[in-house]
Amino acid sequence: MSLHRCIVACFTCLLWPILLASGVATAAELIPPPPAMVGRGYILVDANSGAVIAAANDTQRLEPASLTKLMTAYVVFDALRAGKLRLDQSVNISTTAWKQEGSRTFVEPGMQVRTEELIKGMIIQSGNDATVALAEAVAGTETTFAQLMNLHAQRLGMPGSHWENATGLPGAQHYTTARDLAVLASAIIREFPQYYRYYSIREFTFHGITQQNRNGLLGRDPTVDGIKTGHTDSAGYCLAASAQRNGMRLVSVVLGTASPRAREDASQALLNWGFSFYESQRVFSAGKAVRTAEVFKSGGTAEFGVARDLWVTLPRGDYARVRASITLSQPLVAPLTTQQTVGQVKVLLDGRVIAQGALRPLHAVPAGQLFRRAWDSLRLLVH
Repeated sequence: MSLHRCIVACFTCLLWPILLASGVATAAELIPPPPAMVGRGYILVDANSGAVIAAANDTQRLEPASLTKLMTAYVVFDALRAGKLRLDQSVNISTTAWKQEGSRTFVEPGMQVRTEELIKGMIIQSGNDATVALAEAVAGTETTFAQLMNLHAQRLGMPGSHWENATGLPGAQHYTTARDLAVLASAIIREFPQYYRYYSIREFTFHGITQQNRNGLLGRDPTVDGIKTGHTDSAGYCLAASAQRNGMRLVSVVLGTASPRAREDASQALLNWGFSFYESQRVFSAGKAVRTAEVFKSGGTAEFGVARDLWVTLPRGDYARVRASITLSQPLVAPLTTQQTVGQVKVLLDGRVIAQGALRPLHAVPAGQLFRRAWDSLRLLVH
């Protein structure tokens, strides 16, 4: 029986002994160290659970180079989600965008280019000209767009980041961390799956010029489907990569290596190590009932669950020892909205909480008829 079914059937906390038999090694004790650090910092995280699997200098402020365009893309995708921008919308190319130095998509002043084409130019070709054109389409100027980038970074929980521009060109106050970039990459994958597909495209042709995606892992590992490279002389060679194997998705960020090959080899080694020694499991699914209970003054029962999937990432073999606890507030009284927290689910490993989430009604629960409310008021007096 699955963990989820056990929880629904029993509605009780199932706990295993905290101490293992003497002399028996745990799964974590049998994991070799992660690959040695190459570059200035790295991190490996599970995109679903957010668990940090390996890291070195992951909170050090470093130059992101064109990994900046992950933040730019997030803001552009958010504008698309809000209806402030459309994929088929024509964007006028300004002289400012055209004059951008560095990687280019080769747009020209006065051109009318569809948003989707500019997004491909930014992601696949890392075109600074396409990037600035998008920033101007969203916010009017790149300077104002950078302010949006910083606001979104704060909201996403990226305390080590500050953005001065949309492209990643060096700036005195333009920096981020490997950990913040992992948070950002995971957010893009989670929130914008319809746009994340652009990161796996191997080449893009615009204005008769074909350019290759610089992420060499796309050709080396069929499980890799993104996400972005970066390079300047001062930042070194950087790569944020993501791969999915058997339903488990990992994100690696490697910053400040000496060559394109070094960033690819380091990223590949991290991903292989993570998939080899760790597993990720979804314990609770969003929108599925984990508990049914009576709601006073409603005239019936209601189903309760989590608003967002709850995952755990553990050394391979440890998941068999995972158990869960469900706590539901009592008494429950109508009306209830789907935004109300009425309890909590906890995931435990040997009695230690390793993940938790809020329990909410899956559907709004309105108050019942006058007689029902009056009768339940009496019942509550002796509850």
